[in-house]
Amino acid sequence: MDSERPNRRSHDRRPLAELPDVLTVEEAAAVLRVGRAAAYAMARRWRASNGGEGLPVIACGRCLRVPRAALEQLLAVRPSTS
Repeated sequence: MDSERPNRRSHDRRPLAELPDVLTVEEAAAVLRVGRAAAYAMARRWRASNGGEGLPVIACGRCLRVPRAALEQLLAVRPSTS
């Protein structure tokens, strides 16, 4: 096994600002520290709600991508306290 190849399940420890402008759903899942299936479920919710809730994604052909700027905004939102 090639020790130089990164483990796909490992969390990318780079600061969010150093990540690419567009991430795969799996990369966004690692940033959010959720599983792949959960991230795709959140992406489906985003598309079904026309951007009302879920993981912001854009479709590039048959692929889904997460804009880093949208992920930054998602992480900046603080839950309201009632």
